[in-house]
Amino acid sequence: MTTTDTGEPALTIDELAARAGVTVRTVRFYGSRGLLPPPVIGPRRVGRYGRDHLARLELIEEMQHQGMTLAAIERHLRQLPPGLSPHDLAVHRAVVASWAPEGVETLSRPELARRAGRRLSDEDVERLAAMSVLTRQDGAFRVDTGLLRLGVELLDVPLSEETVLAARTALIEHARAAARELSGLLRDAVAERDTEDVRSLSAHMHPLVVQALLTTFQRSLKEELREWVGSPEGAPESAPGTPGNPGAEDAPSG
Repeated sequence: MTTTDTGEPALTIDELAARAGVTVRTVRFYGSRGLLPPPVIGPRRVGRYGRDHLARLELIEEMQHQGMTLAAIERHLRQLPPGLSPHDLAVHRAVVASWAPEGVETLSRPELARRAGRRLSDEDVERLAAMSVLTRQDGAFRVDTGLLRLGVELLDVPLSEETVLAARTALIEHARAAARELSGLLRDAVAERDTEDVRSLSAHMHPLVVQALLTTFQRSLKEELREWVGSPEGAPESAPGTPGNPGAEDAPSG
């Protein structure tokens, strides 16, 4: 992988596909449908892709993983505000991913690497196990697929394993406290309604509450980082992780 003069990663189509865990054919297919912007043409007419391409590819793959058709994905992408940064797209992907049902799959070592979108060393596997992303089982791995992408991203974060685990504990504790308080407020609000009304309201409120929590936390984190580093531009960006497999309509297999 090379970089541009501004430090922006300049990936070839093969490198982009490998980073995203899909095939080159899938990248070209999405490009032909207008779902991915065209690459920047560099020396020798070689197309180069950057963080924005990778983040958008991650989002497309996540929506495919959730069962959205290509037509629905195209409509959704057209509605996004122009000029979204890779970080914004990663947050948007997190909102989409939050609707995924919890799932645990048994994967072989090669399949685990393919789903992770990268080669995993023994140390990487041990760190993923420490983060409760996977457990070993009879020569294979029981993998929490909802956590795999996040765990792989954390492998590249320059923090000790102890710090990452402490951060995970803090997030879980605060998230549970927030969920408990919000659930109490909703229960009080619908106390006089029948069961079907409560279920309908819960289904309607779930995506709104998740999006509100993500947006609120993102803004709060930006404020904290602004105080720490002096400006929002200094805040580290989220690196998109590896996507799920495409599985809707006529998309090629990743």
